[in-house]
Amino acid sequence: MKKLSEREWMVLGTLWGSGGATLGAITQALQEETNWSRNTVLTYLTRMEAKGLVSIDKEGYPRLYRAALAKEDCQAQARDSFLQQVYQGSTGDLVAAFLREKPITSQEREELRRLLDEMEV
Repeated sequence: MKKLSEREWMVLGTLWGSGGATLGAITQALQEETNWSRNTVLTYLTRMEAKGLVSIDKEGYPRLYRAALAKEDCQAQARDSFLQQVYQGSTGDLVAAFLREKPITSQEREELRRLLDEMEV
């Protein structure tokens, strides 16, 4: 899977949140954040279908648009890409950087310890 653009994430986010939607509903959902016209949204959806990111039910009217990829799969790919690009694949360096910059609660700390214990790290 190719890296998703910021705009593709926005469109897919709308589709994941709705489970599928019409062009009008997608345009309305994206309006406040993007100010895109209906034609712009249709262009994105058409291009994203060509890339295998969106499926279009062309049988019914109005057409129904759905994400063709699972949100979790896209998130996993984005995490891996970020990890490789920024931290040269070092999960430990990534986690340490986050922990140094943004403190976690005692509950989150316990959960992290539990996860590490389960991994036998």
